[in-house]
Amino acid sequence: MTTVRHADVLLEKVPLERYVPPAKPSLLGLSRDDLADALAGIGVPEPQLKMRVQQLWHWLYVRGAADFDIMTSVSKELRQALAKSFTLMRPEIVAEQVSVDGTRKWLLQLPPEHLGETPHQVECVYIPETDRGTLCLSSQVGCTLTCTFCHTGTQRLVRNLTPGEIVGQIMIARDRLCDWNGGAADSPRLVSNIVMMGMGEPLYNFEAVRDALLIAADGDGLSISKRRITLSTSGVVPNIPRAGAELGVMLAVSLHAVYDGLRDRLVPLNRKYPIAELLEACRNYPGLSNARRITFEYVMLKGVNDSLADAKELVRLLKGIPAKINLIPFNPWPGTTYECSDWEQIEKFSEIIFNAGYASPVRTPRGRDILAACGQLKSETEKLSARERMALRAMAMTD
Repeated sequence: MTTVRHADVLLEKVPLERYVPPAKPSLLGLSRDDLADALAGIGVPEPQLKMRVQQLWHWLYVRGAADFDIMTSVSKELRQALAKSFTLMRPEIVAEQVSVDGTRKWLLQLPPEHLGETPHQVECVYIPETDRGTLCLSSQVGCTLTCTFCHTGTQRLVRNLTPGEIVGQIMIARDRLCDWNGGAADSPRLVSNIVMMGMGEPLYNFEAVRDALLIAADGDGLSISKRRITLSTSGVVPNIPRAGAELGVMLAVSLHAVYDGLRDRLVPLNRKYPIAELLEACRNYPGLSNARRITFEYVMLKGVNDSLADAKELVRLLKGIPAKINLIPFNPWPGTTYECSDWEQIEKFSEIIFNAGYASPVRTPRGRDILAACGQLKSETEKLSARERMALRAMAMTD
């Protein structure tokens, strides 16, 4: 596999494959302009394009249509023409695991690019809470980066996901949770929040992530507020200002260390974009304010980055940045050499940050028993035999 190295340390992986659109592509993930171009390409007259785009947008993203035949407000002739040239294919749940805390992890099979090819798979996690339902989306098959505490970082980087494959994760979640046509005051959406914290580094697939999240935030469709969408990055500095300017969603930064020497080991990308450069980009993030704070994620590793001196340096580093600090108890995975910090130490660390005026919630681990927690994706499901996957798939379809 081709790699990018710095002083013989692997910083980034290069995709093994590039997505090649099939002859009959899906309409999912197209912008309104691209959807209009697709319709023009099959002969829809120019004066009708705006109306037809709005019709399709409503069926796709308000009604959740998975088949052209149910689009009763669209003429039969146009439905036939659409079905001849396009599909509405989205990912398919091939395995579902449900945690004791209600967290669901789905192994999703992406539509194959060409007939006969082995389709790729990604994982997506749904976390239900009393006041929200958060969907954790993947942006790559595998991951570009090599963070040493993250199991996803040990996987190969196969390829970037398309906008349609990212949006498709939202669609399949709403399918599975029967979450279409909701949203009334007395019937809140089950999927109300999105976090780009699944497999992959979102800012190394910027254009696709941007296009997908703009569709997710569209008020005439999926209608998830940008204040409820969080994009997490390990520090791809050049694309941080683009995320603010072109997307305007909430930003989360996976920091995890306060000294370059340690962060070089935990997050090797730091050798390319060190802490000072990363924090400068954060200070200049478009739209940054006390109402739109940056979340800094900090995984608690026993004896590695959890000293009280580390806490004090963290406070010093973030001075002047509207921020909150999420302390994440390390979630173990098979083969890791790291351990989670003791709870007493996490509380002392949190107290220093809180006393400095920062919110410092300790993220409650969710889905640990099914390896669905932060840093655990794409692990146990890789080990399932074909028979086990078929059984899980059957369960998912009959529950």
